[in-house]
Amino acid sequence: MSDIISATGRRKQSIARVWIFPGQKGFTINGQASEKYLKRANLQMVVDQPIEAVKPKETLRIRARVQGGGIAGQAGAVRLGISRALVKLDEKFQPTLRKGGFLTRDPRQKERKKYGKKGARRGFQFTKR
Repeated sequence: MSDIISATGRRKQSIARVWIFPGQKGFTINGQASEKYLKRANLQMVVDQPIEAVKPKETLRIRARVQGGGIAGQAGAVRLGISRALVKLDEKFQPTLRKGGFLTRDPRQKERKKYGKKGARRGFQFTKR
């Protein structure tokens, strides 16, 4: 059981906990197959990018638990979690993942609403007459 690798990834309001089980096969997110959970092809591609970048020799089973945020933020959180777990699995993956930008946490957050405004930047409707 000690060969289980875990890592955490965050994006927007989403937090993903990722576990990698070497020598097994499969990819589940919140108990569902990743293709079923991430229905959009571009999100599925986002999650698969770190694995395709390093092409590990051994088979891996990836299990992710994600909470908070929307589906796109969750996909980004899972991607960061997988990348961090792959580096824990093998240090040789780090330069490749760093170069691809998979180990950098995206710092963009929702901008807060300001007083005197309708939203973060949009003002109230102005009536000239």
